[in-house]
Amino acid sequence: MKRISIVSVLPLCAATLLAQGPPGRGFGPREFGGFGGRGALMGAGPRTLVTGAPYSATETLTTQQTLANGNQITRTQTSNVARDSQGRISTSETLTPPASSGKAPFTIQTIFDPVAGFRYELNSSTMVAIRTPLPKARTASDTTANARTAPERPNVVTATLGSASVNGVTATGKQHTETIPAGAIGNAQPIQTVRAIWESSDLKVPVKMQSSDPRFGTSDMELTNIVQAEPNASLFVVPSGYSVKDGGHGPGPDGRRGAGSARRPAPSAQ
Repeated sequence: MKRISIVSVLPLCAATLLAQGPPGRGFGPREFGGFGGRGALMGAGPRTLVTGAPYSATETLTTQQTLANGNQITRTQTSNVARDSQGRISTSETLTPPASSGKAPFTIQTIFDPVAGFRYELNSSTMVAIRTPLPKARTASDTTANARTAPERPNVVTATLGSASVNGVTATGKQHTETIPAGAIGNAQPIQTVRAIWESSDLKVPVKMQSSDPRFGTSDMELTNIVQAEPNASLFVVPSGYSVKDGGHGPGPDGRRGAGSARRPAPSAQ
């Protein structure tokens, strides 16, 4: 089953999204950011607390892969993402099962709440919210102070694209071009991958990302309908009527959650 942006969404995205992945790997939901929203988490996700920069937006992720026989596979995902002034993030996506399943559309919502220290994943078809503890969030200043110099990658060229208005906000762009030499991975000829990222200095998240890799195809993410205002507070609490089930101690090194425990009533939405 496909799952919400910023969690996992399709098997095509095995990448992780809390930080920008290495150039040339394409984009997966976790790498974008939701894209929680993937976009919400990219570069400034639940492990880096961004406060005082509230917004809401629509995030669209489109991937396209061309097969050896010329056939193409195109997928498009749309989700809603919001972040409040306290740094809490909410993403939601409505999923439509195949008609043959006889199941009605349902919504998956993920809430990252660094204030309370928990992550919630809500499923409207089961009315259950899985709760897992979050690691201690870093502030943007902590991240800058503890930043380490990334090792040089001789086959990667980074170019600054300058500043531009992207979907109504000012963003700064960078383009990473990586060349994999012939023979490095059994390839007869060099392979070149390109990734461009446009990040808003106000929102501290990417608003547009484009990736091209001949091995995997192309990936494009955009934030649209951007509103720089405080979102509705109800987006960041578990609605009444949901049962909350503890998911152990959060994801482990392999990305899997711990065992659940007894369910308990959820707090009412404010």
